[in-house]
Amino acid sequence: MNRDHHVVIVGGGFDGLATAQGLGNAPGIRVTLVDRRNHHLFQPLLYQVATAVLSPGEVAQPIRSILRKHRRTTVLLGEVRAVDPAGRTVTLTGGGELAYDTLVIATGATHSYFGHPEWAKFAPGLKTLDDARRIRRSVLQAFEDAERALSEEERRRCLTFAIIGGGPTGVEMAGAIAGLARQALVGEFRNIRPEEARVLLIEAGPRILAPFPETLSSYAERALARLGVTVMTGRPVENIDADGVTAAGEVISAATVIWGAGVQASPAGRWLGVETDRAGRVRVEPDLAVEGLAHVYVLGDASLLAGEDRRPLPGLAQVAQQQGEYLGRALRGQILRAETPPPFKFRNRGNLAVIGRKAAVVQWDSVQLKGFPAFAFWAVAHVYLLVGFQNRLIVSLRWLWAYLTKRRGSRIIPESSS
Repeated sequence: MNRDHHVVIVGGGFDGLATAQGLGNAPGIRVTLVDRRNHHLFQPLLYQVATAVLSPGEVAQPIRSILRKHRRTTVLLGEVRAVDPAGRTVTLTGGGELAYDTLVIATGATHSYFGHPEWAKFAPGLKTLDDARRIRRSVLQAFEDAERALSEEERRRCLTFAIIGGGPTGVEMAGAIAGLARQALVGEFRNIRPEEARVLLIEAGPRILAPFPETLSSYAERALARLGVTVMTGRPVENIDADGVTAAGEVISAATVIWGAGVQASPAGRWLGVETDRAGRVRVEPDLAVEGLAHVYVLGDASLLAGEDRRPLPGLAQVAQQQGEYLGRALRGQILRAETPPPFKFRNRGNLAVIGRKAAVVQWDSVQLKGFPAFAFWAVAHVYLLVGFQNRLIVSLRWLWAYLTKRRGSRIIPESSS
């Protein structure tokens, strides 16, 4: 008897979701997508949730809602505990086992504290909605604590925000916190001036935004300085505790520390029993298949694949999105028509980073943009990538309102610790 070819996709990020959508309602193919969260998250805008620009529901959408028209796709809320490539099964935490014909692992990455997991308690990273809520609570609470501080020393500590890592995440977070302090909160307190908050961007390397050309990196540093952000390069972090940060021997007293310096891939390599690089990424073939394992594919931040310049593809949403779209088409052709897919080719759609109001940088091949043109390009690109018309419309209106009024719309501190 003929039966449907069962494709199990682990992970509902850009890559896993694009793969599922690419397989669509293809006859003869049955898809099961497993994720430990019930929503797809637009991570590039997560920092705006953390800094009270957007609400959580504006950067996330239920996976079931996105795939509701794909009748051959089943969505399961669960977490993978183990994979048996020989037996072609996936075991879920709490019981349950899925048999597969083809396995796609698109589980992304989490924070890496470079051998210091104890720092996570004091310096949260930004990968999930819970992370964003925690950081937003911490940032907003810091201003409230400063308002009632009994000493100038404690007030200064409360108004010091240290962001670790000078990549796009760190730069965008630093600019957003500075904008919150110097624009949205001005005039709302009586004992403090929020615009006097110290926002520190600490980077171990010689410059921020290292993947960008030096001219754009220099512009970003100047733009941050105009916002009041102090950029500290060549300062490797040596310790983080309840009192603050120690970087290059300097002790910095800060009530709020945010981590944006490193990532570690999901445990895909351990599940599959294959070697990984130092970041935990699984090496894959040009068609995204894992060498030596039949019908197993790894993509996105969990995979290691060199681009045309022989450098590993970066952990960007556009890489994951393109890999998912490619694999969806490739699997359809392979399963239904026994076609051999061409190798995956990444088409760079530009590196983008927003610094603040009217300030951003864009690098796309030989094209370099900065200032308001880059800011407009960044906004259009991110709205386009958002899933769902409703999200795009709401976010566009939020940004327009924030741009015209310099106000933030999501500044509620929840009563719970989350």
